[in-house]
Amino acid sequence: MKHENHNHEMKHNQMDHEKHSQHSAHSKHQGHSGHTGGHSGHAHHIEDFKRRFFISTILTIPVLLLSEMIQQWFGFQITVPFQKWIILILSSVIYFYGGYPFLKGLIDELKNKQPGMMTLIGTAISVAFFYSAFTVFTGFGKDFFWELATLIDVMLLGHWIEAKSVLGASRALEELVKIMPTTAHLIKDGDVVDVPVSQLKKGDIVLVKPGEKIPSDGVVIEGESFVNEALLTGESKPVHKKKGDKVIGGAINGDGILKVKIERTGEETYLSQVIKLVKQAQESKSRTQDLANKAAALLFYAAVGTGTITYIYWFFNGMPDFALERAVTVLVIACPHALGLAIPLVVALSTTITAKNGILIRDRRAFEQAKDLTAVIFDKTGTLTEGKFGVVDFVSYIDENELLKLAYSVEKNSEHIIAKAVVQFAKEKGLHPVDPEKYKTIPGKGAYAVINGKEIYVGSPNLLKELNIQINDGKIKKLQEEGNTVIFVVVNGKLAGAFALADKIKPESYETVKKLKEMGIKVYMLTGDSEQVAKSVSEKLGIDDYFAQVLPHQKAEKVKFLQEKGYKVAMVGDGINDAPALVTADVGIAIGAGTDVAIESADIILVKSNPADVPKVIKLSKVTYSKMVQNLWWAAGYNIVAIPLAAGVLYNYGIVIQPAVGALLMSISTVIVAINSQTLRKVKI
Repeated sequence: MKHENHNHEMKHNQMDHEKHSQHSAHSKHQGHSGHTGGHSGHAHHIEDFKRRFFISTILTIPVLLLSEMIQQWFGFQITVPFQKWIILILSSVIYFYGGYPFLKGLIDELKNKQPGMMTLIGTAISVAFFYSAFTVFTGFGKDFFWELATLIDVMLLGHWIEAKSVLGASRALEELVKIMPTTAHLIKDGDVVDVPVSQLKKGDIVLVKPGEKIPSDGVVIEGESFVNEALLTGESKPVHKKKGDKVIGGAINGDGILKVKIERTGEETYLSQVIKLVKQAQESKSRTQDLANKAAALLFYAAVGTGTITYIYWFFNGMPDFALERAVTVLVIACPHALGLAIPLVVALSTTITAKNGILIRDRRAFEQAKDLTAVIFDKTGTLTEGKFGVVDFVSYIDENELLKLAYSVEKNSEHIIAKAVVQFAKEKGLHPVDPEKYKTIPGKGAYAVINGKEIYVGSPNLLKELNIQINDGKIKKLQEEGNTVIFVVVNGKLAGAFALADKIKPESYETVKKLKEMGIKVYMLTGDSEQVAKSVSEKLGIDDYFAQVLPHQKAEKVKFLQEKGYKVAMVGDGINDAPALVTADVGIAIGAGTDVAIESADIILVKSNPADVPKVIKLSKVTYSKMVQNLWWAAGYNIVAIPLAAGVLYNYGIVIQPAVGALLMSISTVIVAINSQTLRKVKI
């Protein structure tokens, strides 16, 4: 299990990092050849296949016109001197030039002792070519030159389409790269100088005008504006930025002017880290890719075996030409061409789609496992809750606005965390304070002020004891029992109301728990808080169960506890004190990482502090996996029917598949796989 592998790494972050680097290197090495290269590599592939396809197709026309079988089928006759030799020369060019990518692939696969798609294609065209050449030299049997030529043409067309599809997927990554602006307004010695973004250094101060992109990651030192980070984090609403707030390079500034101090450049920036992670995820091995590789090898052996049996059967039935044609057709039809595309395309698309939604995948295997999750554990503070104090409820015995206004007027002079929460609550209600005539703090108990001739006290239960005021209201007692911090407002010696303060639950948390339960997933909560607080939050959210008063180092034990009960567990936390639990879980999800995308302990990183992204991850995992499985069926499933037909099992009923038709069937499956993968873009998450 995953937690067994990682226990030691909790103590050694460096080892975790090294493991991650090795994994990345290993992934690159193991990645599907030709599918993970850069833009230029794919563009070169496309041009190469396109050129070979058109030249081979042009040379195929005279081969078809001079072929005896084609002339018989279409009822025409063309005879030229040295006809068979002309066909042989043209077919040799098609075989060696058009078939070169497949012959090279065959040699590479056999060198690696991993026979697959290219071995099948290379074997099929080689058997057809050398047998046909043999017929020209000996005059024995029928040639297969027209089948050979059309087969190579269809194969090249399929590869050309494949290369274009893969380029479409890798372009999604390039869209991320294009987000970065190229120039920046650097403030130097009081002047504004335009410089390339690549020349910016840490500590430089840049000016960002309205509508411009922020040149690199930094912190606002002057001005305020709304900044659009949608393309980077998936946050749909523009985010308000003021002095002291961090900004991400590539985000679009609204209508304010900002002065930004650069904190990260080049490889360190958020966008560079995202691109690196996306590339790494696209290159990392997927369990389903292993399945595709096994299927390709299995098909190779099945095709060679079936082809050999087919040849022997028809040969001994006195049909040597037909025997070879059937054997070649079996090899051609079985070519798992689309298998090479089935997984990489989905991987490439899903990782870029998730990145644009602020979901970053560090480990593809963990992402694939997300579809099987049966339990999700959330850390409470900062994950399900805001992680900051706020007013969650209040009781008023006088006019509500009057109560709030009086509390605001007293508390506005205090720096205490409780006072600030009350002030913030009153501000949100649009109220304005009055200046008190007298003001004094009562250490450890609260504050006193005279407002409009009224004596006002705001403070803790200890203050009420001192003032000999009893609490008889059941609602206030219930608020205290729930673990809230309750403060009281006393006006002229009488209790006027009370405020309950707690770490506020995020509005999105309610919907998150509901969606997970609809998916049939158990929801648990972990917190270091008291039993009452944990019980109160879990009841409000409808959580299945909770673990209270858990110390950071005990969190991993709770994950193991659920795993031992047979659950597939995801841990959702902030990635700092939750690191051991994130590593122990089957899927570790770090939430609210912001610009810190290099969280070593997490498999999946959620950029926004939004728990609602957790059900999205699970949904995407399910959709991605189902697309991969669909693709595998489209890529190889038709062989169940096609291989027996190619072998000639229905020959007596007049049903026979020609090699070129086999090649066409195979290429159609490739096109279907490419189109099916693109439908991922339409998925609403």
